[in-house]
Amino acid sequence: MAKQALLQRELKRDKLVAKFAKKHAEFKAIANDFKRTDDERALARLELQKLPRNANPTRQRNRCAITGRPRGTFRQFGLARAKIRELAFAGDIPGITKASW
Repeated sequence: MAKQALLQRELKRDKLVAKFAKKHAEFKAIANDFKRTDDERALARLELQKLPRNANPTRQRNRCAITGRPRGTFRQFGLARAKIRELAFAGDIPGITKASW
C-alpha cells in the first residue's frame, strides 16, 4: 500500500489539473499557433509558466485504485498487475481468464 501522503498529493494534482485545464489549453493553443505573432506566442508561454506546476497534466501519475502502486498499472483496469492477477484468478474481472494453449 502506498503512503497516504502520496495518494493525497495525487488527488491534489487531479484537482489542480481540472481547475486550470481551460486556461492551460488556451495558452497552449496560442503558444503553438504559428499564425500569431511571436510576441503573442511568447506571452502565452510566460502565462503557462505562471500556472502552478501541478496544474500540468503531465505531472499526474497513474496509480492502482486498490493499492496506490505507481508502477505496473494497466490503464484499462486502473489496477496494478499484481491485483489484476489476483482478481482474475478469483474470477472477479469479467472476460479475463488464465491463458492456456
